[in-house]
Amino acid sequence: MIEKNNVIFNMNSENKPIAKYKSGDIIEFETMDCFSESIKNKEDLLSEINWECVNPATGPVYIEGSEEGDVLKVDILEIKIEDKGVVIAFPGAGALGDKVKKEENIIVEIKDNKGYFGGMEFDLNPMIGVIGTAPKEDKISTDTPYNHGGNMDCKMIKQGVSLYLPVNTKGALLALGDLHAAMGDGEIMGSGVEVSGKVKVKVEVIKDFKYSTPLIETEDKIITIASRDTMEKASKKAIENMADIIIDKKNISLNKAGMIMSILADLKVCQIVDPKMTMRMELEKKYLK
Repeated sequence: MIEKNNVIFNMNSENKPIAKYKSGDIIEFETMDCFSESIKNKEDLLSEINWECVNPATGPVYIEGSEEGDVLKVDILEIKIEDKGVVIAFPGAGALGDKVKKEENIIVEIKDNKGYFGGMEFDLNPMIGVIGTAPKEDKISTDTPYNHGGNMDCKMIKQGVSLYLPVNTKGALLALGDLHAAMGDGEIMGSGVEVSGKVKVKVEVIKDFKYSTPLIETEDKIITIASRDTMEKASKKAIENMADIIIDKKNISLNKAGMIMSILADLKVCQIVDPKMTMRMELEKKYLK
């Protein structure tokens, strides 16, 4: 297991790998929450934490045989979360940050796959907020998503799916963290239920992968993900990536691919609160046959 004291706060090709694994190996990551476990009760103020230690990602790990231009398939086998999480409101943070006058933290109790918030019980949807490889560009902070993955905060990156990430440097340098016990699309206040935990994944190096990444495959859906400066730009990229898949899989024109998306595909928000916005396009796999 890669222990949670082995963390990075930016993703880049200069990071020293914690361990080496082969294609086909199963890896377990222990992760801290996005606040590096510095908020343990409502008296612990976000304004007083070390902001240089936000969004730690455990790793990176080196995947033998992976070269620039390959794709790393990451099967998310298991996500285990701790029994307490935290959700925050903070002036300037999130879509309502300009209206928040006073910071507030609420500790969320977690038991039997349920969360408890202010007398309200809700179902959990454990997911990975930050997961990515070293980017081709200069170092990118772990709070920022882009083509390499990173802080996508996509609630579909969960147990049972396969995530395809680009390999931009030898060894890929995979890292992950920022688990959420629950999060709605948009992550409106700038946090989900932030929680520590463990993630077990299986990695596979794929050669000659023809589709743009990041890409999610579930049991019944293909999901393209894109992160850009605006929701509009992220949406356009996610849509274009899905169009490429439909055109290739069905051997049809762009016009017809666009019509299929208009009828059957869903454009959804992942998050709108990070330095870049993240959108996704979902299509059921049965329509690609």
